[in-house]
Amino acid sequence: MEQSRSVYARVVQYTILFVSLLAIALHVGNFTVFTLPSIQFYAWHIMIGLVLVYLYFPLDRKHPEGSKVYHACCHILDWIVIALVVGISAWVILNFEAYSQDMQNGIVTDQIFWFGIVLSLIVLEAARRVLGIVLPIIAILAVLYALLGAYIPGLFGNRGYSLRRVALALFSDRGIYGMPTGTCANNVYLFLMFAAYLNASGADVIFQNLAIALAGKLRGGPAKMSVVASAFFGTISGSCVANVVSTGSFTIPLMKRNGYSSATAGAVEAVSSTGGQIMPPIMGAAAFVLADVAGIPYATVCIAAIVPALMYYICLFKMVDLEAVKKHIRGLDPATIPPIRESLARSLKLFIPITVLLVLMLGLNMNPMTSAVYSTLAIILCGVIDKKDRLTARRFIAGAVGAGHSLCSVMTACATSGIVVGIFSMTGLGLKFSNLIVQIGAHNLVLSLILSMIVCAVLGMGLPTTAAYIVAATAVAPALIGLGIAILPAHLFLMYFACISAITPPVAVASYAAAGIAEENPIRVSMTAFKLGITGFILPFAFAFNPEYLVLDQGLKTVLMLLCAWVVSNAVAIGLQGYIEKKLNWGMRLLFLAIAAMAITPYVVPSLLAIVLFAIFYYGPEIQARRTHTRVAIDV
Repeated sequence: MEQSRSVYARVVQYTILFVSLLAIALHVGNFTVFTLPSIQFYAWHIMIGLVLVYLYFPLDRKHPEGSKVYHACCHILDWIVIALVVGISAWVILNFEAYSQDMQNGIVTDQIFWFGIVLSLIVLEAARRVLGIVLPIIAILAVLYALLGAYIPGLFGNRGYSLRRVALALFSDRGIYGMPTGTCANNVYLFLMFAAYLNASGADVIFQNLAIALAGKLRGGPAKMSVVASAFFGTISGSCVANVVSTGSFTIPLMKRNGYSSATAGAVEAVSSTGGQIMPPIMGAAAFVLADVAGIPYATVCIAAIVPALMYYICLFKMVDLEAVKKHIRGLDPATIPPIRESLARSLKLFIPITVLLVLMLGLNMNPMTSAVYSTLAIILCGVIDKKDRLTARRFIAGAVGAGHSLCSVMTACATSGIVVGIFSMTGLGLKFSNLIVQIGAHNLVLSLILSMIVCAVLGMGLPTTAAYIVAATAVAPALIGLGIAILPAHLFLMYFACISAITPPVAVASYAAAGIAEENPIRVSMTAFKLGITGFILPFAFAFNPEYLVLDQGLKTVLMLLCAWVVSNAVAIGLQGYIEKKLNWGMRLLFLAIAAMAITPYVVPSLLAIVLFAIFYYGPEIQARRTHTRVAIDV
């Protein structure tokens, strides 16, 4: 029995390796050597992703104690599904011209009907295995809404659609082969590949050592290391849970040993890791979807996200600094900290590819896909010439397999979201929801933004960030734009709250992951994370009302905006923590919060006043203390 299992495991392992290498050849080739028609390319992408899902997440994975017959039956069912996926995808690939014409003309052939039903069920089961039950339930409810809409009274009713019409919508470029899948195939996979090869080059260890060297000596060093390490890791990973697991397994125990409570240690890591989804240049998959949905170049999205991301991390850094003041937590023993020069030298092979990516994408305006390909090549070249830590053939294969594994969750979320988007498009449900918000916002824009925030937070409780953003963007973004908010701020508003839902109680996936490592109650970690990450809840409202936070080429206005960003980040942290170098009374705390409120406005006079007041009340006592210390020294 054990021998048969090991033989089957090797078959699965080699199949995963083959499919992962095929994924790299297909996606890299499509943007360098050849160009496939979009539907044909998406069919390849869906086929590769679903095959990997059913290999990585077999039916019997949660029941290893089952009998030999049970495991054999599960394996047979998995391979039947894989065969169906390959068969349906091959039909689309080989007959894409006829299929495209039928789809455009609304012709539902028997093949389209049955293939649409079967592929939709396979995608829903894949989502259940990888993401849990919530997203499949939402997709099923959307399908039932299309079928039974004639029985729904009022604004949200529809005329009702036949099963054949629904099957066509799902098995088309409005559904599973629609925009979310297109974004995953065109953009996301290549950046997953880039991140996977950075990891294969030892990014996790290098970034940890660099974080220790930069922040380890400071008071509260381990917590600040967590912030720095997660910010670095966020540039190569758009998954907050992956960030928590990768960096938190090292930083959380270190924080606890250094004097931070379990709840605080877990919360710091959860908030730090969640920020990785908004940290350029490689943000979460939702950012690529945003670029496609909003029709805005990804480079523009990256530039717009720089200041909000820095504000998020500056505020968090200050929060943990003041927590160290409150708890009298010092830095690490200098003997345990690696030399900064050595850490920077080892980091070069990681920062060179990231620099290549930024130069190509932002400096030379090269499209993100080609930029990711050349940047990945830079990683491989830097790894090959690094004699101390060479990128071997085994690690090259590990990078390919890592990219394939990362693809599973993103592709599944996008394909299943495509079902929801397809139904929204067919029934006009998104437009109806938007009209409702517009009606509310006609009297109160703030109320509409709060309602939109709640929608994103609720969706984010059960959905991955990408899926939560796609659903919210389909239903809510047109309403925000209709209320006068510009396209980019409107979509970033929704994306930020889809991201920040990872630390929003009661269901906060990043907090729960960190709580497991910290061995603490998840609700306590979530509540502490909510406090530490409060800037993430303020920022979307800030740039919704003041889009200048998203622009960096306005001369003196940009200088003023950067100063205000610094003031807001620090003043919010001081107001919430109630400390500078000593405990503040409630009057001073409220004053710093008022300063933050003035600095965040789009008006020049309140912004300048906020900067002046912050300088007086924050730096003034420090300067006075230094003068007193100098006088005492002179007198002595």
